[in-house]
Amino acid sequence: MALRTSTTERQRRLGAELKKLRELAGLSVTEGGAFIGMGRAHLSHVEAGRTAIPTDKLRTLCRSYGCTRAPHIDALVNLSESPGKGWWTEYRDILQPSALDLAELEAEADALYSYESLFIPGVLQIADYTRAIFRSTPRDWTDEERERAVQFRMDRQKIFTQERPSMLHAVIHEAALHVRFGSPDVRRRQLLHLVRMARLPHISIQVLPFTAEGLSAFSTPFLLVESHGGALNTVLVETHASSAYLHDPDSVTRYRSQFKRLTGAALPRLDPAVTPYEHESRDSLGLIQHILYSL
Repeated sequence: MALRTSTTERQRRLGAELKKLRELAGLSVTEGGAFIGMGRAHLSHVEAGRTAIPTDKLRTLCRSYGCTRAPHIDALVNLSESPGKGWWTEYRDILQPSALDLAELEAEADALYSYESLFIPGVLQIADYTRAIFRSTPRDWTDEERERAVQFRMDRQKIFTQERPSMLHAVIHEAALHVRFGSPDVRRRQLLHLVRMARLPHISIQVLPFTAEGLSAFSTPFLLVESHGGALNTVLVETHASSAYLHDPDSVTRYRSQFKRLTGAALPRLDPAVTPYEHESRDSLGLIQHILYSL
C-alpha cells in the first residue's frame, strides 16, 4: 500500500468525513475496518487522506456506519473518484498547495460567500491590481513567476463563465476600496470592474462602510463554500500565517450566521441598473462612485 507523501484538502476532507461518520456510529477504527476487510492501520491512513479507498468499499462503509443520505454518500464518492487534476495543476511548481486547494474547491462550488476586509476578493480582481498586491509581498518573485501567479488568479475566475457558473455573494469592507494597490488608474479600473461584474445575475456585491456598527466583530476575512448540493460545505479562514479549512457543522453555522450579520450591516447590493438619481438612500454603488470621483 503506497502512501501519499502529501495530501490535498479534498483528500483530507474525504478522510475527515469518514472518520466523523465512524465516530457518530460509536465504532473504533478496528471495528470500522472489519466491515470492509480493512485493517486498523489501513483505515487510519484512509481517514488521514494518505491513501485511497475503492468506491464499493466506500459505499459499504457509509451504509455500515448508518449513513443512508444518498446526496451525502454521492458527494463522498465524488471526492474519492475525482482525479484532482484541473487547470490549476500546471501551477504546482510555483504556488503553495493551499492555493491549488482553493482553486479545486472553487471549481466544485455551487455558491461562494466571501468577506474581505483589506483586499478585493481574488475572483473579482483585475490583473494589474493583483500584480500590485504581489509586488507588495515579501516573496522574491522572478518576473516570470509573478506573471504566472497573476494568471493563476485570473484563471480562478473561470468559475463565472463555465457551463454551470458558481454563485458569488461578496461583502467587501470599505477599507479595501481605499487601500492603495497600484496607481490611481489601476484602482479606478478595479472599481469599475466590480461594477461590471455586479451586472452578472449570479454575482452580488455589497460594501460594508466605515460607519457600520460593530466593526471589531468583522475583522477576519473568510470564505464560505457550498458544494455538492449543500452536502459538503467548507469555511476557509485565512490569516497571514496559515489557511484553515473548517467543515464541522458548528463552524459552518457560525460563519453562515456571521455572513448574515455582515449583509445586514453592509450597504444595499451594488446594482448598476439603478441610475444615480434613482438612489433613495446610500448604497454600495453610490459609495463606489464617490470613491471613483476622488481618484
